[in-house]
Amino acid sequence: MSEATATLLIDSRCELGEGILWCSRRNVLYWVDILGAGLWRHELATGRTRSWALPQPLACIGLGKDGRLLLGLAKGLHVCDVEAQLDSDDLAFDKLADVEADEAMTRVNDGRADRNGNFVFGTKSEHPDTRRAGRYYQYSAGHGLRELDLPRAAIPNSICFDASGTRMYFCDSADPRILSCRYDAADARVSDLRVFAELDTPGAEPDGSIVDAEGAVWNAQWGAGRVVRYLPDGRVDRVIRVPALQPSCVALDGDSLYVTTARVGLSPDVLDAYPDSGGVFVHRIGRVLAREEDRVALP
Repeated sequence: MSEATATLLIDSRCELGEGILWCSRRNVLYWVDILGAGLWRHELATGRTRSWALPQPLACIGLGKDGRLLLGLAKGLHVCDVEAQLDSDDLAFDKLADVEADEAMTRVNDGRADRNGNFVFGTKSEHPDTRRAGRYYQYSAGHGLRELDLPRAAIPNSICFDASGTRMYFCDSADPRILSCRYDAADARVSDLRVFAELDTPGAEPDGSIVDAEGAVWNAQWGAGRVVRYLPDGRVDRVIRVPALQPSCVALDGDSLYVTTARVGLSPDVLDAYPDSGGVFVHRIGRVLAREEDRVALP
């Protein structure tokens, strides 16, 4: 097992940075600030960064096959042509689907495109007792929302897919483990549920994940200040330390790993010790591990 440390790339100071994606067509990073209800965009070539405020918490995003973005707002999925509105202070977007509109105590959380043009996401429990009220869904242009037959979750996270598109990784961040299952995209069916990896650090919570070109899973571990690379058999291969206690999601661009982090809930003393919390960090891996990103077929 090897270890290294990421460095600050963007001092975005997000309350709850999440959902980072790399778009190879534009060489751009997109990510969200859930509690800040913001969408962020960073051009890697120029270093230019900007953000937009949205009317609801924005929890996840997906790259569209046509260049638009899917936006997972608190109670619905929407589509937005961000690139056509770079000079606008307010983004216009259209609704694709309501999500649990009759459930006042849930909201959209982590989500990612699968290998077949669909978007898979979960809903988070907002109950004070964090009861497992969240569910997992697949969205497709042809079928709309279809619920996946997975256990209810308090904080659904870590959603990603292997290169074949037939194995899905996911977690409930309330439990210190990452799960996997067989995934049938056409029928929105899951089976063969199993534990993929158990976290080995007390207090660490699994958060956002991505699968690389070698089939390994990179997982941001909230509360532990690290990203862990798990080999396909679940063994720990590499640990990337992050100078922020709450890493939340990861993206790969060629030979670089990008990590979002959060400031929410941290005391003034902790923020003094980790002043870059809420920023986006980068680590140069040393070899190309990114694979072509999955994209959503949008109507």
